Amino acid sequence: MSPRTRRGRATTRRPPARRRTRRPGRRRQRADDRLAGLLLAVVPAVVLVVAVLQWLLAHWWIMVAVGALAVLAGAGRLHQKQQRARWEAVRAQGLRYGLSQLDALHHARFEEAVRDLMRRDGCRDAVRVGGGGDLGADVKATDPYGRRWVIQCKHRRNGLAGSAVGTPDLQVLNGTARQVHGADVAVIVTNGRVTAPAANFAGQQRLHVVDRHTLGVWASGSRPLWELLRAVPPPRRPTTL
Repeated sequence: MSPRTRRGRATTRRPPARRRTRRPGRRRQRADDRLAGLLLAVVPAVVLVVAVLQWLLAHWWIMVAVGALAVLAGAGRLHQKQQRARWEAVRAQGLRYGLSQLDALHHARFEEAVRDLMRRDGCRDAVRVGGGGDLGADVKATDPYGRRWVIQCKHRRNGLAGSAVGTPDLQVLNGTARQVHGADVAVIVTNGRVTAPAANFAGQQRLHVVDRHTLGVWASGSRPLWELLRAVPPPRRPTTL
């Protein structure tokens, strides 16, 4: 290779590119700002906590007094809860309704009365769920034998003189009680009357109807509802009752 060629190549070489020094980006700057803000927030909080702990250690008797008051307050609430439970049990055992009382109730109060009668019979979880979108269930309860009850209430202010409960009412209960609510016992309760076709439909679909007469016996006595109905499913679990 000639000297000229070497010189030509030497002269055509480009000088190495200088590395550019990177400046800290915006992300790093934001992270530093966040860290600084966090430190500004944490340090005063730590100082405050240490100061409070030192003050409490110096005034330990305040902690003892607060603890004693909390224990007394908890004991008082527990006592009140127990007293309410005892009173509710006594009231439920002696719960009685006359048909005239039930006739005078608002339909919502009628549903509550049915709920309370189920509680009297030993269904501790009986609850009223009536209202818009209840899907045919006004009262739900589990009896002491483990059976799930779904009750639809039909209140008639005029009693027997009011409109009768018909087959369409029972069809609603039949369509939702078992499939939607998981009922073992599906019941419709009314202080009025039930049409003959509705009664026949109830027998065919294993639905139970509590008409005015049965309601009067149930509400005025201490016999549970399952002793007044026919063909109630067998117990799901043993009980001492």
